[in-house]
Amino acid sequence: MLALVLFCKGAFSQETVSQADTLRKDALNVYMEATDYIKKEIPYINYVRDRKVADVYIIWTTESTGSGGLISTFFIVGQGKYSGMTDTVKCNISPDETVDVRRAKEVKSLKMGLMRYVQKTPLAQFVNINFSQTLNETVSSDKWNSWVYSTNMWAYISGQATYKINYLSGMISANRITEKSKFESRASLDVETDKIIYKETDFDTTYISTYKQKAASVSYVKSINEHWSAGGSVNIMSFTYSNYDFSINIAPGIEFDIFPYRESTRRLMTFRYKAGVEINNYTETTDRFKMKETVAYQSLAAHISYIQKWGSISGTLTWNNYFFDWSYNKLRFNTVTRLRIFKGVQFNIQGQGSLVHDQISLPLGNASLEDVLLRRKMQKTTYQYFTSIGLTYTFGSIYNNVVNPRFDN
Repeated sequence: MLALVLFCKGAFSQETVSQADTLRKDALNVYMEATDYIKKEIPYINYVRDRKVADVYIIWTTESTGSGGLISTFFIVGQGKYSGMTDTVKCNISPDETVDVRRAKEVKSLKMGLMRYVQKTPLAQFVNINFSQTLNETVSSDKWNSWVYSTNMWAYISGQATYKINYLSGMISANRITEKSKFESRASLDVETDKIIYKETDFDTTYISTYKQKAASVSYVKSINEHWSAGGSVNIMSFTYSNYDFSINIAPGIEFDIFPYRESTRRLMTFRYKAGVEINNYTETTDRFKMKETVAYQSLAAHISYIQKWGSISGTLTWNNYFFDWSYNKLRFNTVTRLRIFKGVQFNIQGQGSLVHDQISLPLGNASLEDVLLRRKMQKTTYQYFTSIGLTYTFGSIYNNVVNPRFDN
């Protein structure tokens, strides 16, 4: 009798495992950069590592909104027997929503986007769709009229026997962003005071240095059509490092996007021209023997951003020069690139480089040793750069469905 029970139990268990394994093999193969949370919440698809074996590949992007929140966008593209099927699913996240709420909303949107693909698999029979909310017939108006305000304050003290650092930072902003226009304003303050004691045998030397940066900016951009926009900005600052006691910058500009702006989550290629004037009061006499001056300048920038199944690339090339002497100029390039070279191999590079010839606020004479070591004053340079390069190689099973958080660091 016991043997019969064990036999029936084993047969039932084997049948269950066999059915689960069959369902897993029949599940939709999806290629995307999925989080552990997504894998847990959407277990009825296979998360494969090779795009070529996927039935569907998904490009996931995020953009900031005027309210300070995010829009997560899932571009779903079918391959093989799903070829020709494409969908775009968007998810709006408010700035006051927690990470848990955000990821739950993203998963919900992704589930809905995947349904017409899952519907073509044998697993569709196990899917139920429910609607649990009562709809109102009217929509209440926005009492803030799209205005969003934000403020923060940050301070810390750090030290030991031979040094002490006091730091204070604050920011306030007011923004209104709609499809037709964009108004952004911001004011900020950063102050840091360092006290460093150098101990010698007979006496101690104390160095005290202060870093201050005050800034405020206002910008307005008006949409002209799907490809053109125009606007202007006003920037005010006081910056001890760059020898600015007070500086105000006023510049109107115009921008052209080769692609329609509505495609910005996938591709963007813009050209922007600005011309303006700077009114500068310097803390110290500059190497051109100026304590204050008014100068005109121009700026031309080209930006590209492209996100596809092979990876993503973005870069900005900017040229600035002053009209009083075109030899005072700067050429800067920024880039972030992620390329999937072939199966399992991804190449990453990011960085920036500048040819610097526009230091009109450079102080006359040499900076002190402590200012140089603590980087409290700008020094003459002809270039700046930063870069990082990486290569990732992954191999093994093409499936990546299991999530196991044990002993995570």
